[in-house]
Amino acid sequence: MHILHVVGARPNFIKAAPVIAALAGPAVRQTLVHTGQHFDPGMSEVFFQELGLPQPDVNLEVGAGSHAVQTAEIMQRFEPVLLERKPDWVTVYGDINSTAAAALVGAKAQVPVAHVEAGLRSGDRSMPEEINRLVTDQLADLLFTPSPDGDANLRREGIPADRIKQVGNVMIDTLVRLLPQAEQGWPRLQAEFGLARYGLVTLHRPSNVDDPPRLASLLEALGRIGRDLDLLFPVHPRTRRQIAACGVKVPRPVRLLAPQGYLDFLALQRQAAVVITDSGGIQEETTFLGVPCLTLRTNTERPVTVTLGTNLLVGHDLERLQSEVARILAGQAKGGQIPALWDGHAAERIAAILLAPAAA
Repeated sequence: MHILHVVGARPNFIKAAPVIAALAGPAVRQTLVHTGQHFDPGMSEVFFQELGLPQPDVNLEVGAGSHAVQTAEIMQRFEPVLLERKPDWVTVYGDINSTAAAALVGAKAQVPVAHVEAGLRSGDRSMPEEINRLVTDQLADLLFTPSPDGDANLRREGIPADRIKQVGNVMIDTLVRLLPQAEQGWPRLQAEFGLARYGLVTLHRPSNVDDPPRLASLLEALGRIGRDLDLLFPVHPRTRRQIAACGVKVPRPVRLLAPQGYLDFLALQRQAAVVITDSGGIQEETTFLGVPCLTLRTNTERPVTVTLGTNLLVGHDLERLQSEVARILAGQAKGGQIPALWDGHAAERIAAILLAPAAA
């Protein structure tokens, strides 16, 4: 069997690594296509190294562009690769432009498509990722979901039940495998940054960073929080560009860092008193780690992190953000538990399904 994997950005790499490892064997030929959607070395190359991913067989090198331009460029460059390689399955991950573009090319070429992390819905179509999720799930032949809400969303949208497979969370597979290695690096990070009690911040959603007044207000709120808690802020390249373009002043208590590799960022999450984010995957990782998470969004495509986990949506209410941080520092953090099947074996379940005679 020949399985072709399509990745394009940091979250894809984390999800694909355990699936590629689980499928390794003489009966399976695997091709890895990197679209180049994330091309910054700090967002791409370091993750291949740390996750143990093989080097891509093909790099489409699409680079940056508007959503339409980037999606179209991926489709144009991916189609000849697909037609030449003739895989039995195209496997796509998550909800980025690369995911939807590759799924569309695969479906039109009548090559079966498997979607890892299917069924997630925020209900907010102003998010480009939500459009990508909806399109990909309508096109996919196998839909691997991380939690029961994903199954329910797909059934509601008319996806046949035999195409929906709840397998658990592949991001947690990678976390479970590499957490011991990440923890070994903690003393180095602690010494390098002089860390005691601290919070960890990530921001990259357009709703938070593309509006200069909103971004300025957020940074001011983080500055106020920083009076009581050191804040580390590894800055996404896009966010850094927005900060520079807007001329927003970063308050002194907020320590801007370069993007961190997977292992260092995981170690920083593990030891943080609180994580403040607008990322989807970090909501899941903090839930597994039992670390309080405050999400600067009004909705989430991962509601299980709120209903079961340690995540709390604070929306755009910056006073609430400050008050929730104060509650956490006072020992009143929201408790949580790990969702079912988030056990480090999701990729093994995916591999078993893909390699079953019915799938072949």
